Amino acid sequence: MSTALVIDRVFDAPVDRLWQALTKRESIKEWYFAQVQQFETIVGFVFGFEDDGSLYQKEWRVTQVVEGQKLAHTWAYKGYGGCSEVAFDLFGEGAKTRLRITHTGLESFPPNAHFARQRFAWGWDLIGDKLSDFLAK
Repeated sequence: MSTALVIDRVFDAPVDRLWQALTKRESIKEWYFAQVQQFETIVGFVFGFEDDGSLYQKEWRVTQVVEGQKLAHTWAYKGYGGCSEVAFDLFGEGAKTRLRITHTGLESFPPNAHFARQRFAWGWDLIGDKLSDFLAK
């Protein structure tokens, strides 16, 4: 049975500012993954990533877009089995925004330390911190 990894964070920014951070390529490159070369908020769009020489090249596809509310994409790696999904849900709370990140399907990846649930949890904490710093600019 799949157990989703769920992270909730409140950011001191309105929904539209957070939505822009999630959906504009130049913003994504700053706080999410610098290797992103192509991105559009179109269901089915395949992210373009720069080949940085990593053993774990990402293969992502946009799966859901609800303007100002939700963005989701697959999370897979070239040459490795398994495919997970990441959903970003935004909830306005006055001048602040609660972001819920739900990462499902982690158990589909091979038994490898790189794909360990704890590693993803640590990564999402780090990414959340980078997003917070980005929004504070």
